[in-house]
Amino acid sequence: MIKNREPLTDANLLLAITVCIFAVMYISSIAAFGGGFTRSQQFFNLFNENAALIIISCGLSVVMVGGGIDISAGGVTALVCMSCVVCMDDLGFGVFGSLLLALTIGLAFGALQGFLVSYLEVQPFIVTLAGMFLARGVTTMVEVKPRSVQDEMFNALRKIEITIPGIGYQARNGNYIDATIEVGVIIALLVVVGIFCILKWTRIGRNLYAIGGNIQSALMLGIDVKRTKFYSYLLCGFLSGIGGYVYLMHTGSGSVTQATGAEMKAIASSIIGGTLLTGGVGNVIGTLFGVLSLGTINNIVIALRLIGPWWQGITTGIMLCFFIVLQSLILRYRGMLRFSRIKKIS
Repeated sequence: MIKNREPLTDANLLLAITVCIFAVMYISSIAAFGGGFTRSQQFFNLFNENAALIIISCGLSVVMVGGGIDISAGGVTALVCMSCVVCMDDLGFGVFGSLLLALTIGLAFGALQGFLVSYLEVQPFIVTLAGMFLARGVTTMVEVKPRSVQDEMFNALRKIEITIPGIGYQARNGNYIDATIEVGVIIALLVVVGIFCILKWTRIGRNLYAIGGNIQSALMLGIDVKRTKFYSYLLCGFLSGIGGYVYLMHTGSGSVTQATGAEMKAIASSIIGGTLLTGGVGNVIGTLFGVLSLGTINNIVIALRLIGPWWQGITTGIMLCFFIVLQSLILRYRGMLRFSRIKKIS
């Protein structure tokens, strides 16, 4: 007996569109520009340079699936970096002590903001905006001037590169160079897999989708909306702490201006990856490809020799608007199809 195929869900459809657009964009870049785009290392550098953003974006996706928002992630990242640098160099915390500090900072912001949003029902935009200013302000109190990490063990850890055998490129001098990725990339990919499993196969993940889809229906189903929202912000804060530490591993320094705009890039990556601002639809695999798409756009801008940092902002804005309009049209069309099917059945 042949079973009817299960229709493609909105989340999976948006994910497929994001992956296809990224593939077309990257292949077109190879055909148009060649050069660095043909080297495998440039592709892996998308992961190396954006590992922290991938982690932060996963946290934003969790919150956005539940219908919330968090714009404090960039400030928390800067606070984590600066605090860890000062504590390692001045207080002798070491690698494990600084990692524990990073996670504590992230959890503290996540718990505070989650409590205000879920239990006191304050608007999440206002709460996380205050959290962003708080994090930036505390970062200034910790240290004003930029500082580099002097801890030998940490610097040895951040310089570790994992070789990918069989994948590389021929250098100009004729030597074959293997492609490499940083330790932070492994952490980022583990985070993506972990969050994917949480959202797909755990109760809190299913509850988040239900709350984002329709909060009244979630209440009628007996879902503890306040506790679920609190957990989503707590998890987002935790990932901001991890993302901040990975950011420090990549840069090796702390600064008040670090990760400026990271929260906006994370939100844009989530939207490009198929997560709806209204909640209820999203996939962290799509978020991963959203980050890679933004990185590819930046590389294209550089290849076109468009001088000025505003060009990256302009192209990101155009891409974000394109995906928002595309999502709206697709979901509206699918909604009309569902309505027509129901009408025929009735």
